[in-house]
Amino acid sequence: MEEIIFIVSDAPEGGFTARALGHSIFSEADSVEQLHEQIKDAVRCHFDENKTPKIIRLHFVREEVIAV
Repeated sequence: MEEIIFIVSDAPEGGFTARALGHSIFSEADSVEQLHEQIKDAVRCHFDENKTPKIIRLHFVREEVIAV
């Protein structure tokens, strides 16, 4: 596998949550730097050594509400 994609969003209680597309991998952290480390660790644990994706892509999603 060449690449795995995570959808990253702001957690309601602060920090970030990340969920992999097509795989049952979920992670959360207080900062982006911590999230990077948590995701790398989760990916290493999820895949066999020779099947680990070469690229981890993070897609940040942000919701904004505008009052009219």
